[in-house]
Amino acid sequence: MPASSLESSRGRTAPAGTPHASAADHAACRAAIRTGSRSFYAASHLLPAKVRQAAYGLYAFCRLSDDMVDEAGASVGAVARLDARLARIHAGCPADHAADRALADIVAGHAIPQALPAALIEGLAWDAAGRRYATLSELCAYAARVAASVGATMTLIMGVRDADVLARACDLGVAMQLTNIARDVGEDARAGRLYLPLDWLAEAGIDADGFLADPVMTDALRAVVARLLAAADVLYARSGAGIGGLPPACRPAIRAARLIYAEIGRAIAGNGFDSVTRRARVSGRRKAWLLARAALPLPADAERGAPSLPETRYLIEAVPGRVRVGSAWWDIPGQIVQVLDIIETLREREAIGREAA
Repeated sequence: MPASSLESSRGRTAPAGTPHASAADHAACRAAIRTGSRSFYAASHLLPAKVRQAAYGLYAFCRLSDDMVDEAGASVGAVARLDARLARIHAGCPADHAADRALADIVAGHAIPQALPAALIEGLAWDAAGRRYATLSELCAYAARVAASVGATMTLIMGVRDADVLARACDLGVAMQLTNIARDVGEDARAGRLYLPLDWLAEAGIDADGFLADPVMTDALRAVVARLLAAADVLYARSGAGIGGLPPACRPAIRAARLIYAEIGRAIAGNGFDSVTRRARVSGRRKAWLLARAALPLPADAERGAPSLPETRYLIEAVPGRVRVGSAWWDIPGQIVQVLDIIETLREREAIGREAA
């Protein structure tokens, strides 16, 4: 969905403590995910209503950010404008745009540190610079920014700040991004972009510049795509342990997203790992079966307590386990933080009023 379709003529600043986003804004955010990602939209139906609405707002801002960079031809200026918009969001005075207003409510209501959405914008800046990735670790650092940051934010929206659960959410985000890259090799190459690890290409005898000039499928490239999917599968397996740490009502949706994206990898394999001349898809019937499977009891996972990926650790460390409200520290969800913050502000105003009297 183009960024302009989320715009609104409503240009007001919400009074302190009141939501910025209107019902029309939420509808626009919902439309963005419905047209932009059928997989995420399908999985989102399993989320509780309030979490689902926040997920739509988060997705809409991610989509807006991606569209702004793409429409500007990977412009560094577009990234700078996004940085400015993010600063306004965290200052509580978002730009006149549905996605900005929705994200402003999300960061205030769930105590989202600015480092998480800033990481996404940094990843888009890497795209704008045409960066390539020499190793899998460098590629995972990119995936940490454009995908794991979103997974960590969703975890906070669901009211969980536990470091181990955040680590598994980041694993899932990176796995999904690696799957995306494996699926879009040809499409990215035709757009002049290359995300596959350069050392893997060299080991396979593939010249990166030559491939970009003439993207053709070869057995050597199939092996690289298969290798990337194998790396993603390791992370999908690790990520499962974190789902049990989420609120029970949220688990089916995240498990569904995990199952559907892992299935994309299997569809790529079913195409003979050809991501240049074919695009892997998961049928509607198969998605329905996976959604039903996601509602079943979780299997036991052996990966609980696994260390975070080095590339995502900085995201986890950016999330305080406790949030300050007034002069006290609380181990509570961000929604309650917002309410207590409002109460504290009102108390301060009353105290000032008494002193003035």
